[in-house]
Amino acid sequence: MLSKLIKFLIFLVIVGFIGLVGYAYLGPFFGADFAPAQVETRVPVTLGTE
Repeated sequence: MLSKLIKFLIFLVIVGFIGLVGYAYLGPFFGADFAPAQVETRVPVTLGTE
């Protein structure tokens, strides 16, 4: 019985991984945007001169 449970859990992991990879590749075709928001950041830098 325990071997059936382990086989089922391995099967779920494999199916979940395939689903995640499929979503990553096909998501943009269905409107999912994975790109982060681009924001320009300016930070003043004071250089020490000697």
